Amino acid sequence: MDTFGKKLRECREAQELSQNELAKLIEAHHSIIGKYERDEVKPTIDVVKKMAQVLNTTVGYLLGETKQQDVLKDPKMLKRINDIENLPAKDKECLLLTIDNFIKATKLNSL
Repeated sequence: MDTFGKKLRECREAQELSQNELAKLIEAHHSIIGKYERDEVKPTIDVVKKMAQVLNTTVGYLLGETKQQDVLKDPKMLKRINDIENLPAKDKECLLLTIDNFIKATKLNSL
């Protein structure tokens, strides 16, 4: 499993930023980025939010909650998920079951 530090470094390098450049963009001291990347220090959630925004990824990705860097960056998809979340519990359950069945059928058809 990739650590926070490893994901941070990969994202920083993908954006072609030095540790010093990232530190400036998030208004932090340059030495702290190296400590984050070596997993010596854990940043606050506010710092993680700033880093995710600068690195064009999500907090969830940096924290290991998702495997894709850009999951839910699509505003249309995010709106749909928020709309689903606001549905009554029974409707949400039915819709999610439908989506699950659609995904399962799609996977079976691609074999």
